Amino acid sequence: MDTSARTGGWRAVSEALNTRWHKAALMAYAIVVLAHWAEHLAQAAQIYLLGWPAPKANGALGMAFPWLVTSEWMHYGYAIGMMVAFIVLRHGFVGRSRPWWRAAMWIQVWHHFEHLLLLLQALTGAHLLGGAKPTSIAQLVIPRVELHLFYNTIVFIPMVVAMVYHLRPKPEDVALMRCTCGTGAARRAEAAPV
Repeated sequence: MDTSARTGGWRAVSEALNTRWHKAALMAYAIVVLAHWAEHLAQAAQIYLLGWPAPKANGALGMAFPWLVTSEWMHYGYAIGMMVAFIVLRHGFVGRSRPWWRAAMWIQVWHHFEHLLLLLQALTGAHLLGGAKPTSIAQLVIPRVELHLFYNTIVFIPMVVAMVYHLRPKPEDVALMRCTCGTGAARRAEAAPV
């Protein structure tokens, strides 16, 4: 298969993900994000409510599969998957939802960089500032569990605002939309008494 055929195939998929499949893609993405949040909240509860030491607090899935917590590959895979989804799905966001989605995307780009730094340290054994274990830049100031909660929060908030604005668009935003995400809200707004 030549490069142009692959590029054309990707363009078709990207177009579909930002038009007719946009709402389904956003809902699938939201489910993954919420499941990830549940794991971090379970881990925080284990530490702060149950008094477990951080190395033993692995979240719900991490209790059964401890490698999920200790694998830098798994964390990096999630971080890059999030970043790619933000980038691919951004074309469907217009109007007031667009800057919020972009803000979440750029924060996730940085979060991805931090996970890339952790992964490279795990692979090479050369740790930041000669530390005993892989350490991200922000982790020099904030402990890892709290840092993950912080990163997830600062990505999650603008992402949710973007989704709410996108799924409940103003009439001027509906005019710009190429997907059908806001059509139900637009119809309700048109039918509402003045």
